[in-house]
Amino acid sequence: MGQVLHGSARTTEAVRRAIQLRQESVRAAARRYGVSPTTIQKWRARQTTADAAMGPKEPRSTVLTPEEEAVVVAFRRHTLLPLDDCLYGLQPTIPHLTRSSLHRCLERHGISRLPEMEGDKPKKKRFAEYAIGYMHIDIAEVRTEQGKLYLFVAIDRTSKLAFAKLEAEANRYTASDFLRALVAFVPYKIHTVLTDNGVQFCHAPRNRSGPTALYSRHMFDRVCHEHGIEHRLTKPNHPWTNGQVERMNRTIKDATVKRYHYETHEQLRVHLQLFVDAYNHARRLKTLRGLTPYEHVLQAWTKEPERFRLDPSHHIPGPYRTTALRDGFDDGGTTSPVGHVARRGMRVRTRRRIA
Repeated sequence: MGQVLHGSARTTEAVRRAIQLRQESVRAAARRYGVSPTTIQKWRARQTTADAAMGPKEPRSTVLTPEEEAVVVAFRRHTLLPLDDCLYGLQPTIPHLTRSSLHRCLERHGISRLPEMEGDKPKKKRFAEYAIGYMHIDIAEVRTEQGKLYLFVAIDRTSKLAFAKLEAEANRYTASDFLRALVAFVPYKIHTVLTDNGVQFCHAPRNRSGPTALYSRHMFDRVCHEHGIEHRLTKPNHPWTNGQVERMNRTIKDATVKRYHYETHEQLRVHLQLFVDAYNHARRLKTLRGLTPYEHVLQAWTKEPERFRLDPSHHIPGPYRTTALRDGFDDGGTTSPVGHVARRGMRVRTRRRIA
């Protein structure tokens, strides 16, 4: 078996063992093995032949105090957030905390890796890069105690700016109204929208060669044409092509209908609006290098102002609104502004989990 010795070692384990067993004088042993008398005395005083650890006796941080390290460990174990989200959440409290010092702290305490919740994950493919204004649109179904609603969701491929709206029906009229509302919501020009092949967005594939499709334009396409937007469709039976908005659907559901019970549609509408506002203005994303979606929009405005219809800084929430958004994301480590909703008097009850 090979030996692992430090770079300045002058002896091997066999030589060290011989030094310990031989009874000759220190000077004679030093001449025999070509080392100093101090080395002979050192190995004769030890009980083993292995190199001694030269590092600190107890691993500790040179950046964090013991109290700050305890705060980091408690925050990680309580929230189970990824490394970058922990960094963004702790930096206001510990300004000198860096990403590397946080990683080393988690490594020392054995909590650098989060437990796998969904088994093996598929390989992720990088999206093609587009200018700001490429929107992914999709529809999902949600329920309250009053009944069923349809959730229209749009997310920008580049800035991750999200927009959501609840409708009682999912048809070409509500889809067209959603697109008009989306155009009015974003401060920049939308150049492309990507949707699936649902009848809300286009003619059915089997009817696209018929006389109606040839001589009339779908209502959603007419709205796209009015605003100079290119309408793209996903490949049939390939929902992962529109994966960004599919993932946003799941994020919204996890923060709302899958976690809380709503007695009325209005409760869900208010909570949904608060969550989307908090996501756009307070949620820092790793894919945006630690920026929030709206901070990325402001950054794009300084670089490409010709793509914008109006100054996006005019849409930044005021001091009272900003406090509400921050409180929502600091509420128990969740990503849902439930604390603010509860303060508004809404009766939001946690749904009991069925074992």
